[in-house]
Amino acid sequence: MPDPGPVTGLQEFFHVRIIIGLVTGLSVTRILTGLARFVQSPDRNRIYAPHLAWSGFLLLYVIHFWWLEFGLMFVPRWQFQNFLFIIGYAALIFFTAALLFPDQMEDSPSFSDYFHSRRSWFYGLLLAILAVDLADNSFHNAAHLKLLGWTYAARQTALIAFALIGLMSRRTGVHFGLALSAIFVELLWIVMRYRFLD
Repeated sequence: MPDPGPVTGLQEFFHVRIIIGLVTGLSVTRILTGLARFVQSPDRNRIYAPHLAWSGFLLLYVIHFWWLEFGLMFVPRWQFQNFLFIIGYAALIFFTAALLFPDQMEDSPSFSDYFHSRRSWFYGLLLAILAVDLADNSFHNAAHLKLLGWTYAARQTALIAFALIGLMSRRTGVHFGLALSAIFVELLWIVMRYRFLD
């Protein structure tokens, strides 16, 4: 099969969007299915506030990520490495969703035990997502970065700080506070970016 090389146009964007939508949709499904466990079997699946709050943050992040990917239609020229990068970004989000809601938790009797046993993995993956997001936005031109403004830098700095603190702390209250703060920061970023208050 011949290599198409760099490609352009909306047809190629639609091809990319289908794959992104598939992987991102799996992330949303994973989180929603996981949250449904608490309703289906509340005795067997006890809610642990930090885990629930971080699940809410990740769901909000995935939905926002999915919306932002509409901007890819303005990419003037697609190359395989761009395609691979975006798919990798979406896959990283899916791995984090799968970590929050695994298929089985036989080695952990509760979500509290499970979350703390996988704490380093969760915050490590969150840091990786934020690093990829920074890289993604750095690939754009200066006008794009200017459009994001200081609020993007503040949001990234705050979320990175939360993830680093989470890596170091074992206290439930700290993790819950970090998750609620992350949700607030993400919501504030969305409100300011899309000018809800204008």
